[in-house]
Amino acid sequence: MRIVHLERKTGEMKVQPDTLDDLWHLEKVIAPGDEVEAHSLRTYRVGTKEEKKSVTIRVRAERVEFAKDANRLRILGPITWGEPEEYIQLGKYHTIEIEPGERLKITKQWKNHEIKRLQDAEKESKRPRIRIIVLDEEKALTGFLRASGVDYGPEFYSSGSKRDEKYEKTKLEYFGALMAEVERHPEKYVIAGPGFAKDNLKDFIAKRKPELLKRIVFESVSYAERSGVNELFANGIIERIMGEERSANEMKLVEELLTHVYKDTGKAAYGLAEVKKAADASAIDRLLVLDEYLRKDKEAEAVVDAADKSRAEIVVVSSEGDAGAKLKGFGKIAAFLKFRLRE
Repeated sequence: MRIVHLERKTGEMKVQPDTLDDLWHLEKVIAPGDEVEAHSLRTYRVGTKEEKKSVTIRVRAERVEFAKDANRLRILGPITWGEPEEYIQLGKYHTIEIEPGERLKITKQWKNHEIKRLQDAEKESKRPRIRIIVLDEEKALTGFLRASGVDYGPEFYSSGSKRDEKYEKTKLEYFGALMAEVERHPEKYVIAGPGFAKDNLKDFIAKRKPELLKRIVFESVSYAERSGVNELFANGIIERIMGEERSANEMKLVEELLTHVYKDTGKAAYGLAEVKKAADASAIDRLLVLDEYLRKDKEAEAVVDAADKSRAEIVVVSSEGDAGAKLKGFGKIAAFLKFRLRE
């Protein structure tokens, strides 16, 4: 994610999503009534023929959809402006489709938590998110995933031959170097390859540093080359793991909150009425709200705004995961409190 320009007075933000995750974040902040402008294609009739024309077009959003299978964000609404004018019919409906790497301009009344969400996504894009090792018995290629793509790191080699009497020692040194590489970095790892090398490395780590296995996912690919890394993306493995990571973080927060609820520590509130009371008292430290609830309920939006103004941390929880299902059972909105509220 890259925020190119933000003007709070006019509500204009120019932004460039770089990953599917970025499109997912944008879906959560673009609401009906917001205006979205981008380059697009418009069907133009010339006589009996229809032609696709390149236009810059702005629509007032009525429906926003993250089409994960198509790798794009779709914004449908009536046209409010565009150029060249001869290809534009104001008021007609048009769907803008945004893919990673394409810029768009969003004009709306921005909430602080919406801007923070995109700023956090921008910061996250600069950090390694997942590290990757593809290996076989002879070599290993390392890389780490950033929003802009994969940066490839050091390569490791096993120089021993199976006919060499020192083969077992050489293989252990090879695996030891790879384990040390994993140990040096805190991120989650995907280790993949053809054959049994990845399984042998897993056994090696399990005997020496089993705690490392908690953040390693082992997969199969055809080659210990860049094409093997591409295979991880093509098969949806990287996207799945990133989604699981986000879901795990949300679940951790929800479970922590429920612990406070069950133990009656006085440090949690749930349901709109109780959370509103806490927001009015500026007692909220962190607020959890279901994404669909925030988008569709004006009262929930007002409570989130009040908490935001008192500098509470706002966490928007996806309704698609297990954490969202649990939060839904507790009124769709809940909060960690700075202090116990009086009865």
